[in-house]
Amino acid sequence: MPTRENGTSLAERLIPQALTNAAARFVDSVKLSSLSETVRRGRRVVLKRRNPYSEQLADLGNLYFRISGIPIRFWSKVEDWRRWEAECFQMLNGDRFRVLPSGAKTVCVDKLPGKTLWEHLIRGTLTRQMLEAAGRELRRAHQLWSDDFSGGWSHADATMSNVIYNEKTGRARWIDFEIVHQKSLPATVRHADDLLVFLLDIVAIAPSQKWLPFALRFLNAYSNLDVIAELKDQLSLPNGMAWIWWGVRTSFANPAKVKNRLAKLRDLTAHLGYYRTVAAKRARQRRRASMSCHEISPGIPRASSRTRAISDRAKAASPGIPRRLPTKR
Repeated sequence: MPTRENGTSLAERLIPQALTNAAARFVDSVKLSSLSETVRRGRRVVLKRRNPYSEQLADLGNLYFRISGIPIRFWSKVEDWRRWEAECFQMLNGDRFRVLPSGAKTVCVDKLPGKTLWEHLIRGTLTRQMLEAAGRELRRAHQLWSDDFSGGWSHADATMSNVIYNEKTGRARWIDFEIVHQKSLPATVRHADDLLVFLLDIVAIAPSQKWLPFALRFLNAYSNLDVIAELKDQLSLPNGMAWIWWGVRTSFANPAKVKNRLAKLRDLTAHLGYYRTVAAKRARQRRRASMSCHEISPGIPRASSRTRAISDRAKAASPGIPRRLPTKR
């Protein structure tokens, strides 16, 4: 690992600030595909078309990812991207929406109703219900099998701009499958990276009084403690050239603010599993039946029970006739 001097890595000191800023603007401006909307067969659809030189741009981006040690890749070949984009959309959203036939460099899908969570975040209309819906849907998606990974599926670009929330149904749905995780990564690592990417939008943009409750709502709804435990190890600032992509992921927010919030989130996730376990244990204890209500054995009530008293009254000949004869002296 590069040595550090006064908190700055060797790689950071060797890369001029002007070059870093230029590279950041370049990475942020790389658009492999263009989007448009139209109507086909009476359905509103979105056309996602690969741009000219997209393969060269993807290869250049992948070179940067490899050098920086970032475990994601663009789909370089157009045919590979088209297959992955269509398969992922169908797998996640095929219950109500369709992937339609289109050209050699285009994927055509039904337009999903609603707005992205990023739009809600920027406008100040983001709610905890939206975050819970996103967490539940990501948990469901991570449980789906992927032949490409020989395990659980992952998104690799799970930003808030790639999840659409439908206020009428309360359902969140994931879109935009341009990037893929390295297939050698364990599923828990890939899934934790998805959580991190989503949370970075909250950490970077959400107001000071809301960012932590928002993050907690999302994590509680996601609910997989093994993945959240893995996430704890990823909640730290990167070194070297990975700063460029980190800047893109955090919308170039103040690094000091991001670092402080990540530290708070890391401390919280370290205890999240403990608190969840204690809460579940207390809930089970509240549901446990009282031992004093159990019968001695099946069919034999306690002597002081209401059933026994009713039975004795039923056996009496009459209210005016005692059950036992007077004792003779």
